[in-house]
Order: sequence, then C-alpha cells, then structure tokens
Amino acid sequence: MKSKVALVRCNSYDTDEVRQAVSKGINLLGGAGEFVKSGEKILLKVNLLVGEVPEKCVNTHPAVFRAVAEEFAAHGALLQYGDSPGFGAPLAAAKKSGIAQVAEDLNIEMADFKEGREVFFENNNQNKKFYIANGVLNADGLISLPKMKTHGLERFTGAIKNQFGTVVGIRKGEFHVKLPDATDFARMLVDLNKGINPRLYIMDGVVAMEGNGPRGGTPRSMNVLLFSTDPVALDATASRLINLNPLYVPTTLIGGETGAGTFKEDEIEIIGDALAAFICHDFKVERTPVKIVKKTKVSSFLNDRLVAKPVIITEKCTKCGTCVQSCPVEGKAVNWLNGDRSNAPVYDYNKCIRCYCCQEMCPESAIILKEPMMIKVGKLF
Repeated sequence: MKSKVALVRCNSYDTDEVRQAVSKGINLLGGAGEFVKSGEKILLKVNLLVGEVPEKCVNTHPAVFRAVAEEFAAHGALLQYGDSPGFGAPLAAAKKSGIAQVAEDLNIEMADFKEGREVFFENNNQNKKFYIANGVLNADGLISLPKMKTHGLERFTGAIKNQFGTVVGIRKGEFHVKLPDATDFARMLVDLNKGINPRLYIMDGVVAMEGNGPRGGTPRSMNVLLFSTDPVALDATASRLINLNPLYVPTTLIGGETGAGTFKEDEIEIIGDALAAFICHDFKVERTPVKIVKKTKVSSFLNDRLVAKPVIITEKCTKCGTCVQSCPVEGKAVNWLNGDRSNAPVYDYNKCIRCYCCQEMCPESAIILKEPMMIKVGKLF
C-alpha cells in the first residue's frame, strides 16, 4: 500500500482556521480515534528549538499546538507536551514561544524533559543506545509536531529530525561530536525516530523558515499543514514543496533505504489538497548534496576546501556568547580570543567539526555558512 500524506491549506494562524485545517487533516487519515484511545497518556512532541516568539517561526506555532491538543483531548487522550531545546530550559522556551500559555489554558502539563534514562533499541542499525527524556518514556504514545525549516547540516529539518529533542539536554551535543558527518548523524536520527516510533506526524508549514535556518532564517508563507504516519514520505513531500530534491536530505534518503518509510513519488498518495498548489520554486534552501566530514589528515585538507564553514558576521554579532556555549567540541572550536569579550568570538577551524551548532543557535542570525571557493566555482559549470 502507498504511504498517505495529507496536505491541507491553511492561510493563517487564525485559531478557527487552524482548528478546521487540523481537524480535516486528521480525519483524512481516519480520525483521531485511529491514533489514540481514551485514557491513554499521549505526548505532544513540539518543535521547541529555543525560546523565540511565534513570529520568528522557529518553533511549532501555538495555534497548531492548540488545535492538535483539542482534537486529541476530545477523544479522551491524557495529554502532556514538551521538548528538549537546543539552548535554554524547556519551560522558559515554551513560555516565550507561546506554547506554555496554550497548555495552561487547556490544562496540559509539561512532561519531564530535564531528566531521563538510558534506553537500548536492539533493532536499530547504527545507534542503539540513547538517553531519552522521562516524559517520552512514560507516555503511551507520541504525536510529533515538527516545523518546516531549512537546516545547515541536514539541508532540511522535519518529521524525522524532530525526535532529536527527545534526547535530554547536553547529551544531544555528544552526538554532534561523535557523528560530525551529516550522513552518520542522519543515520542516528533515523535510528532514534525508529525507536521512538511516533504514531502521527503533523508538520507546521503555514509559515515556514527559509534561508539561514533552523533559527536565523526568514519566515516564508507556505500556507500548508502536512499529516502522515510515514515520516520519510512526509519529509520527502515537504522537500518537493520547497523545490528541494528529497535525496539531498540525508534523513530522507537513509530513512527510505533502511525501510523507515518511502521517498518515492509513485509510492506516496497525496490526499486532501493538491501538491502542485503549494510548490514554491524560489524557496531559499541549499539545493546540493551534503558534503562528508571526516577527521583524517587528508580529509581535513579536503574539508577546508569542500565543506562550508561557519563564519561570524561581526557587524551583527552582539557578543552574547551563545555560539561559544553551544559548541560541543572539547576546548571549543569557537571562543573568545584571549578571553576578550569586547570583540566577536573567533574560530579555530582545525577543531571545528562542521556540526553548525553555533549557526543553529545564534539569536542574531550573525553566523552564516560560507562555501569554499572550489564549490562556488564548481557551481558555474
């Protein structure tokens, strides 16, 4: 059978419009009763990268969270919500994003994403051991609410990558250090998603993020909500909406190759609104395959010439130090020169593993990914 992906037009974050769109999308896949039973503990796994206001389009919009919560609460689900942000405390981030206020209105508790325990997923391919938040492990099931955004390391962050937030706090940084290559990192994300096994994915693409995502990009109206039980098919469809080859997204490619879902158009059934109605040909996203990062003498030489490196735009830098704190490398690949915080931090590219955590977390969009000259020249031919 084909994997179903429901596309539903939603032109704004007006509460009633989002509520109707969410209800339609869930019903296209069989209704809320297909995914939850009365009395079950269900976790709504929002995308809460960092504390930002909804207008920045960094996180799942609170209107989408409200509509999904109301839909499943009406079917008797006992709801909690949460995520482990890339920077900052979960509750603080939820408050700034507007999600905490909606949760309070609906009497939904925040799940425990501060503490967790080690879990072993025996059937995984590359990574079998994870330290998962208690809030995830204590739930009967999980509904994933990703945000449609670009991503420096993986090109695109969607349904599969949203589950990285189930890993507690700074332990996420350990994976960046151990798996600096985007392909190996993607295999870990696919393994993690397979172990968590969300029941349903609902992607917020009403206003997406293009450009310097996943935090420093620009909001772009896409006017769509996407629904599926197949995360690979959903991510592949979202990629097609932004005119990005799904096979250039490592999580999508590896997810399809390892049986986590399908990225093939002839194996995906689009239901609801037509895919062609939402395609954005000029969406700002890197449309080339990711480059491999390996730490050997030869490959380090090649990486400096073939792999994009993070660069600080000093005119935009406020010297907040978020990039320094976010760097997972021991000894820091980006740091204050001689401890002087009066100037922007500087990079030691010999230490930099190209994980782009600094770029991902910068609150001022002051870090960009600069392509080496060889790549720029190559694009001319």
